[in-house]
Amino acid sequence: MTDTSPTPPDRPDPNLDPTDDTDEPAFDWMKPAAATKPAGGSATTPATTAAAAGTSAAKKDDVGGGAAAGAAAPSTTSQPESRADRKAAEAAVVRPGTASDELLQTSALQIRPPQEEVERRNAEREQAAKAKPVLPRVMQVMLAVFYPVILLVLAVRAVTSPLFLWVEYNRPGFPGDGYGFSTDDRMTYGSYAVDYLSNWSGPRYLGDLVGQSGDRLFKDGEVSHMADVKTVILSTFSAGTLLILLSLVAVIYLKRRHNGGVRRGLFAGSIISLAIIIGLGTLAVLGWEQFFTDFHRIFFANGTWTFTLQDTLIRLFPGQFWMDAGMVIGGLVLLASLVTLILTWPTRRRRGLGRKAAAGSKDTGVAASGSTADSPAGSPADAPAGSDGDSSGDGASETERTRHTV
Repeated sequence: MTDTSPTPPDRPDPNLDPTDDTDEPAFDWMKPAAATKPAGGSATTPATTAAAAGTSAAKKDDVGGGAAAGAAAPSTTSQPESRADRKAAEAAVVRPGTASDELLQTSALQIRPPQEEVERRNAEREQAAKAKPVLPRVMQVMLAVFYPVILLVLAVRAVTSPLFLWVEYNRPGFPGDGYGFSTDDRMTYGSYAVDYLSNWSGPRYLGDLVGQSGDRLFKDGEVSHMADVKTVILSTFSAGTLLILLSLVAVIYLKRRHNGGVRRGLFAGSIISLAIIIGLGTLAVLGWEQFFTDFHRIFFANGTWTFTLQDTLIRLFPGQFWMDAGMVIGGLVLLASLVTLILTWPTRRRRGLGRKAAAGSKDTGVAASGSTADSPAGSPADAPAGSDGDSSGDGASETERTRHTV
């Protein structure tokens, strides 16, 4: 049928009566029909229906039936209901070569920075990885500096005790009192003086003491000097207590966060202690009188610590007493420093080098045994590359070598 062919006489006239119009939307005929599943189990779609119709028409009309059936077949793709929906669907589709594709290709994730910037970032990362934390180092330095002071304070506390007085007054060769004090008198009055240095009593603790004759035992100048000594001693003990607490905090932190930090801190502290005590001991041996005078000038004002041989402080604590006290303090610090130095000496075992070497040799042995054990059965373990040691061919041999290397 063509445009020039006459109208068939049996063609019905179109219905132009608007009263028969329904409320059906204009584009509902374009919507695909729901798929129906026949009894045979295969789903029937509009495309298959149209194809069947086209086949029937082709059988009836060999000339133009196929074209008519193809034209009558509806589109199998789902269309949007309105023009706005169609435009939105078209905008959502990303076509190659569009601006969005170009944006993805030129985004910041796709651009590599310059080589200099890459090298600078790598150097900063390596430096940050190699840098050690600061706080453990601070704790080690603090422990090394506090340790000599703590040893000196503990040694002074051992000397300012009634036990040291008893040992000193009863040891052979200690000079006696030429003005009438016996060993018991010295022990009694000396214990009052030593106790006053470590308690919280006022100057009357010594100022109200009387001797056997009923006179005051200590003069005002002696009581004033002992008050100054008490201030220095209590300040020293308080500082030593604070340093002990801070050192304990450092030890606990290093034990938990930095392996070997306590050992290194005490080792450095013992070396510092030995250097200090050897230096002070050398000065004392070269000139005890000058050393004793300079020591008092550091802590006391001139004229407040000099007395006559008849004064009670000189009779209780003669020059030999202070020499013995200095030697005991130096000996205790020296002994403690040597013991600490020996216990914290950085041997291979304490540094962990022995364990690392053993672990390395063990890993090497395991790797060697694993390589031998993984050799394929029936093939020589030391077969050179390219040999026919494996019956599966060169590809299997290369696979085995790769597995052994990994």
